[in-house]
Amino acid sequence: MTIDSPETTTDELLCQHLADAEFAHTGRRSFFEYRDTGLGDATDGKFRAQVMRATDVMETTGWHYHQCELQFVYVLKGWVELEFEDGRVERLEEGASFAIPGGMIHNETAASSDFEALEVAAPADMGTVAVDAPTR
Repeated sequence: MTIDSPETTTDELLCQHLADAEFAHTGRRSFFEYRDTGLGDATDGKFRAQVMRATDVMETTGWHYHQCELQFVYVLKGWVELEFEDGRVERLEEGASFAIPGGMIHNETAASSDFEALEVAAPADMGTVAVDAPTR
């Protein structure tokens, strides 16, 4: 039995098995491959969940921020290094998670060749805005 709730963002069960998943160069970064979980379609764009993984080439993303309510990342394998507008530098390894509020300026500077992470964003179509490096 399904109970209707005004907060429900989807009325269907969403299930994707690894064997049915496909990675493609469909995301923001040419040096990552992305696997869409279907959450964006299921929630009419309110949320997106995707798995991203490194390819053989890593570039810095350059300083930028996202137009979103939230970007949440959970590292599944490997590591990624980010620097933030306040000078903070984080190396996030397997099992680490981080939530970057919309509008927070940051730069991904390095990732391991086996880097893989789950990213959840609200809304699904979050914008990315390139900016100059912050002055400290």
